[in-house]
Amino acid sequence: MGRKALGKGLEALIPTEEEANKIPLKDIKPGTLQPRKKIDKKHLEELARSIKEKGVLQPVLVRKKGKYYELVYGHRRYQAAKMAGLKEIPAVVKELTDREVLEISIIENVQREDLNPVEEAEAYRTLMIEFGLTQEQVAERVGKERSTIANKLRLLNLPEEIRKALSDGLITEGHARPLLSLKTEKEMLKAFHEILKTRESVRKTEKRVKRIKEKDTEILHIEQELIGALGTKVVIQRGRKKGKIEIYFYSDEELVRLIRLLKGEKE
Repeated sequence: MGRKALGKGLEALIPTEEEANKIPLKDIKPGTLQPRKKIDKKHLEELARSIKEKGVLQPVLVRKKGKYYELVYGHRRYQAAKMAGLKEIPAVVKELTDREVLEISIIENVQREDLNPVEEAEAYRTLMIEFGLTQEQVAERVGKERSTIANKLRLLNLPEEIRKALSDGLITEGHARPLLSLKTEKEMLKAFHEILKTRESVRKTEKRVKRIKEKDTEILHIEQELIGALGTKVVIQRGRKKGKIEIYFYSDEELVRLIRLLKGEKE
C-alpha cells in the first residue's frame, strides 16, 4: 500500500452497510494497535442507549485473526453494543497488515477527534516512527496544519504527571501549553500544582507563566552582574519567599580572594 493512499483513501476502507455481515460479539476481540487508551463512560452509556433504540447504524471494521476477529476500528460501537446487551454486531471483514491496521486506527481516531491531546500526540509520533513520516506528511495524512502537529508533539515533553492530568481532563491543553515554555521540570510541576490548587483559568495560567519567566530574566541579569563583580560562577535560586546565592571557588587562594571582595577589601 502506498504511503499516501491510506490518508487520502480512508473513505474506501470505511465499511458500508451493504458489505457488512452480522458477527457474534463473543467472536470479536479489541485490537492491540488501538491509539485510544480511554473511552468516556458517559458518552459510552449514551451510545449504548441509542444502540438499544436504533441499533448499530455503521458497521465496525475487523480482520480475521486465527479463530477470532480482531477489531480494527469502531471500538466505542463495539463496547456500547455489549453494554446494550446485543449478541452480534454488523461488521466488515478486510485483510490488513499490522502496519495498515495501525495507520487506519490512528487516522480514523484523529479525524473523528476521538483522542485526548496526549493520545493524539502519541499517535502522531507513532506515525512518524513506524512509517518514517515527517511532520508535514503526517499533517497531510490526517488533514491538519503542520503547526498543529508540531504543537501536539510538544505536549510529550511535559513531565509524566502533567501528561497524565491532561489525559484525565484535570487540565486542558490551554493550561499545558504555557508550561512548556518554562525552563525546568521543577518549574513546570510547581506551576502545575498551583494551577490544580487554584483551579485557575487558561488566561491566569498564561499570566502566571509570564511572571515566572520575567523573574527568570531579572535573576539572570543579577547573576551576570555578580559574575562580573566577583570573577567567578554565581547561581541564584529564588523561591516564593526565600532563596539562596551560590558563589563558586576552585582553590583556597580563590576563596580568600572572594572573602576579601565580599568584605569590601581591595585585592
